[in-house]
Amino acid sequence: MKRKTIIFLVLIVLVVGSLVLYRVTTNTKKDKERIANIARGRVQAKVFGKVILGRPFSDHLSLSGSIEPNELVDLRSEVSGIVESIHFSEGGQVSAGQVLIRISDVELKAQLSQAVTRNSLAGENARRAQLLLEKEAISQEEYDIASADYRTAQAQIQVIEAQLAKTVIKAPFSGTIGLRNISKGSYITPTTSIAQLVNTDRVKVLFSIPEKYVGMVKHNNNIKFNVQGTKEEYTATVYAIEPIVEATTRTLQVKAIADNSTRRLIPGTFTNIIFPLAIVEKGLLVPAEALIPIQNGKKVFLLKDGKAFESLVETGARTEDDVLILSGIEEGDTVLTSGMMSLRNGNSVQVTLR
Repeated sequence: MKRKTIIFLVLIVLVVGSLVLYRVTTNTKKDKERIANIARGRVQAKVFGKVILGRPFSDHLSLSGSIEPNELVDLRSEVSGIVESIHFSEGGQVSAGQVLIRISDVELKAQLSQAVTRNSLAGENARRAQLLLEKEAISQEEYDIASADYRTAQAQIQVIEAQLAKTVIKAPFSGTIGLRNISKGSYITPTTSIAQLVNTDRVKVLFSIPEKYVGMVKHNNNIKFNVQGTKEEYTATVYAIEPIVEATTRTLQVKAIADNSTRRLIPGTFTNIIFPLAIVEKGLLVPAEALIPIQNGKKVFLLKDGKAFESLVETGARTEDDVLILSGIEEGDTVLTSGMMSLRNGNSVQVTLR
């Protein structure tokens, strides 16, 4: 009984398997015949298409750049000494010419007093030498030596006064001062970084443009840009252009300046730039899925007299969904947008417009 059951089940499996295999073989054969017929133009392929009409299109480049401060300086002292006092708050605003720190000047003031005394003596000696020269009591050479000593003493005073002026460090421009690296009583030298002073009333936008488009860059061109974390769009004006193209990257560096009175733009951040190229009044835009990559570029299928014909196209800028076609189609052409992979040049097609 058990043996008969097993034989019965095996027969059922064989019958079902044969039916499935027959069905698959038949469908595959029909599909091959259908594709072959489409390739020969006997059967109309069902595809979707779109009538291309010219519409305004703003051509632009999407570039990456960075934001720089309008002015930036690393504050340092020109002389060495002990910090006597600090006159700024970290992260605070300072004005141009404001005293930031004072360095101890006791030694320099003592040297100045000594130089003033020496200058008085040298001046008196020069005066006496002139009187004696007029009476021919001394030679011209002796007078010249006394006069040179007097001028040297005067120059020494000027040198010390210049050194004294360097003990007071002032802000070269108005802006925001950063975190300080020193404290009162610190011994600093010309290599010691005191703090950074940054002016961000305006910011500079630095970016590079491919050499193909260098002819489009002009002074006073306006660009749009935004930064990560915000959808707000800002405007900057081109004010400086590098005179040569960078040989390694084949790009041209450009700087634009933007208002930052709101302090929302922070130097050092990356920015996405929209650089305008031209406004096309009747741009021919086709869906991106209609383009078929080939060895020499791209092609599309056009509907002509109920048949699909290939057309090589030259593409330009693109939007999220469409691509600007520079050549290869004309306004009013119907471009096939789907079902083109099995098509051959001259195939009959049944098009559904959308």
